Amino acid sequence: MAKFFILLLVGIPIIEVATFIEIGGYLGLWPTVGAVIVTAIIGTIFLRKQGLETFFSAHDSLRQNRIPVNEIFDGVVLLLAGALLLTPGFITDFIGLIFFIPSIRGFLRKYLLYHASRYGSSNRDQFDAKDGKQFSGSTIIDAEYEDLSVYNETRK
Repeated sequence: MAKFFILLLVGIPIIEVATFIEIGGYLGLWPTVGAVIVTAIIGTIFLRKQGLETFFSAHDSLRQNRIPVNEIFDGVVLLLAGALLLTPGFITDFIGLIFFIPSIRGFLRKYLLYHASRYGSSNRDQFDAKDGKQFSGSTIIDAEYEDLSVYNETRK
């Protein structure tokens, strides 16, 4: 996984520079710079509009005593989209703009939920906090109790 992130950190800038060179050679310097600025402005407008919609939707969910899971996911994806749009480049701008499409976010949410439920692990083993021993498959209930049988014997 670390190799994947290193590859992204090195690969994305190289791809972006190559894209800048190609588009700059085709359009020229100033139209290329203008296109980057325009995509940043459009992304800012989308981020503000959809971010506020997501915030108000989450607020409505909380008022109805529901956990706003979908809204939180959408907010995180919109945050990622905003970061991608602030990163100079056409590839990152394209990916960021795609994240603003609600059906893409819904697909991404379902895809990640499916993989989390399929490949995620659930460790149900219990550990003793004092000595670190593992109790596999047992249920530990920490409680206080009072023996009421003493009271029943004195009433007789």
